[in-house]
Amino acid sequence: MLVNPAQSQVLLIDIQQKLAPAIFDGKAVEQAAAWVLQVALQLDIPLWATEQYPQGLGPTVPALAELIPPGRVLQKMHFSALREPLIVSNLACTERKQVIVLGTETHVCVLQSVLDLLQLGYQVFVVVEAVGSRSEQNKQLALSRMQQCGAYIISKEMLAFEWLERCGTDTFRQISKGWIR
Repeated sequence: MLVNPAQSQVLLIDIQQKLAPAIFDGKAVEQAAAWVLQVALQLDIPLWATEQYPQGLGPTVPALAELIPPGRVLQKMHFSALREPLIVSNLACTERKQVIVLGTETHVCVLQSVLDLLQLGYQVFVVVEAVGSRSEQNKQLALSRMQQCGAYIISKEMLAFEWLERCGTDTFRQISKGWIR
């Protein structure tokens, strides 16, 4: 099962200013999420972001917020993004059945959103470097549970190579800079 660029969209879940400092290895999670968002933007992959109760947890961290197109940040009160009708309708309007998931916390909002996406018939790909929890143990437990339920756990490079499909293009050269050291 490969990620198809014409069938995928990205969902960034709740990487917010007041929660981000508490996430285990949080800066690395933010950097990985930013990298995925940048690749998605270069390839015209639709992307969405959610904010859980922004009055309390603050907005999306600035480094990610600047990558989200206007009108693509959706607020939520439920832990699962898919319990919010506006988010469900926005994901559905693209008619793309693969959802690439990034965000925090892996064992709460990411997990519940992934399980609901699966129940709605989406193919779900979770980028391991771009999800995080306050503890590594909770992250690993959530990843295991998501995989047991049918989500695909992938790396950001797996995602990029599957989106790119081939080498030798200007886009490949631009995106692949820095992969080989």
